[in-house]
Amino acid sequence: MATDSPEDDPGGLTTNSPGTDPARWGHSLANAIEFVLPCLDAAGARSVAEIGAYAGDFTLRLLDWAADTDARVIAVDPLPAEPLIRLEADRPNLVLIRKPSHEALATIDLPDALVIDGDHNYHTVSEELWIIDERVSGSDMPLLIFHDVCWPHGRRDTYYTPDQIPDEERQPMVEGGGLFPGEPGLMPGGLPYKWAAGQEGGPRNGVLTAIEDFVSGKPDLRLAVIPVFFGVGIVWDTRQPWSDAIAEIVGPVDRNPVLVRLEANRVFHLASQYVQRARLEQQRRRSAEIEILLRELLASSAFRKADRVSQLRRGSSSTSWQEQIEYLLRDLD
Repeated sequence: MATDSPEDDPGGLTTNSPGTDPARWGHSLANAIEFVLPCLDAAGARSVAEIGAYAGDFTLRLLDWAADTDARVIAVDPLPAEPLIRLEADRPNLVLIRKPSHEALATIDLPDALVIDGDHNYHTVSEELWIIDERVSGSDMPLLIFHDVCWPHGRRDTYYTPDQIPDEERQPMVEGGGLFPGEPGLMPGGLPYKWAAGQEGGPRNGVLTAIEDFVSGKPDLRLAVIPVFFGVGIVWDTRQPWSDAIAEIVGPVDRNPVLVRLEANRVFHLASQYVQRARLEQQRRRSAEIEILLRELLASSAFRKADRVSQLRRGSSSTSWQEQIEYLLRDLD
């Protein structure tokens, strides 16, 4: 219903727009553009709707592609960021719809392809899919492209606006939780999300779970998972004349074990950076507390008297307590 983004809102394209992705998350689907655009071309798409456009990084790539193919681009986001608003003003071939995904999907003319990258939870994705399904007949299902079908959203709900999710559809969640690959619960200092399910896995939890549940009841639909940059999912109807062309593109990379290992390594190191950052911050706070304590000690007349008595007993050649503390303070500085 709304674009979900990590708590520190990295957004953007890692390789080409570092200013919009300061944490280098690789958060934008634009990072996987070399997989997405060939699928759109293979399906002969002349209209594409992007659900959850947010800042417009991927939207811009779609618009550049559409300029060469004369395709129509629709961006759906109830709370578009300023770069996307500017993009709407600059690019006349972009239609920006400021509505929640469920409302927009129920009313717009369904395009040839849909890119679904909105609120990353089971309820939202399931409702989006069933709204689309109710509006198509036979093999008219558009090409469906999803983002965030791998860790962390594949098997764990996150919520942009939890109060828009029915209570009975919402996983038990934690505010400001840290996520770490391989940890089904939460980890202090992991990747920060404003609202995340307290546990990974289980029924009705996560984006990929929602897609799998939808496809499982439809034997003519096929799901491919490309495990790069948080995961790209492709769903298409095998009765479409372009089905074989899509299968040829995504088949070699569908759950490819080498790509699975590469992505697992990437997210592990990404999450580890946040854990290390949290530990460093904890050490800084502890050092600041120790510095305050030591300076208060130096200012104490009782300490100075005790230091002089100790110096007399140990001999003038020994290092005084005051000198030792001053040395420690220089190290802290």
